Amino acid sequence: MTTAVAAPFRFFSLQVTGTRRLGPSLLRVTFTGPDLHAFHSGGRDQSLSLFLPHPGQSEPAVPVELGDGWWQAWRELPDDVRAVMRSYTLRALRRDAQGSTTEIDIDFVLHGIEPGAGTPAGPASRWASRAAAGDRVLLLGPAVADNRAIRFRPPEDTDLVVLWADETALPAASAILESLPEGLRVQAWFEVHDAGDIQDPVTSADAEITWLVRDEHHVEGSPMALDTVRATPLPAAERPYAWIAGESACVKELRRHLVRERGIDRRRVTFVGYWRQGLTEEQLREQE
Repeated sequence: MTTAVAAPFRFFSLQVTGTRRLGPSLLRVTFTGPDLHAFHSGGRDQSLSLFLPHPGQSEPAVPVELGDGWWQAWRELPDDVRAVMRSYTLRALRRDAQGSTTEIDIDFVLHGIEPGAGTPAGPASRWASRAAAGDRVLLLGPAVADNRAIRFRPPEDTDLVVLWADETALPAASAILESLPEGLRVQAWFEVHDAGDIQDPVTSADAEITWLVRDEHHVEGSPMALDTVRATPLPAAERPYAWIAGESACVKELRRHLVRERGIDRRRVTFVGYWRQGLTEEQLREQE
């Protein structure tokens, strides 16, 4: 029986139904579960917490039976037992004729999996690269569609949306594009590791998308994004709104540029550091 925790978020027991390679560095995993009917999300950049098992475990170890006490008990589990927790964004969901969620998609970046990769693969990349139908995970996700884990919230008077994302934020950026109304102007930059990771987002918005592919001279979090954004004129707009997400240091530099050099009201800039160069998610969490 699934235990509710801190509404409007709760745990969902999920199983993999399939995987699809999107590019050399990107993999989509589709999940279903017996209680997904209670999963509700308005999409966009919906944040989720995914709990993964260690190799040899049939399911992730999370003491959900303790209710609100699960967090402390989970942290006290041995390192080789405690489920791996990683933050992801919802890429898509599908509903049945009654409007209940039946499947969700989460896109994984496979850092360190490709041959010759300089950075070793993390536990989430390793798990995703081997994921198969029937594999079990645990998800802490929303039970109401409009929840605090959605950060993309442009004011109603927005006449230009500015987007920047690296590959870790690409699923959220793609979902954002799909949610925008017809004709809304969008200036977007998406940075990926490999040209094969370039996608073709579906949107009704009037979007100009620039894809940036890092070469051997650029690493994640490098100034490549700032240099390109700085060199690109923005369409004329009276009330722009910006959403930038990805490597923390790069995101901060881009926000500083948009506010100080472009004159965008800092209250109309949403910036989210999904990761930080040189630190694991566990190390980041210890600094919070």
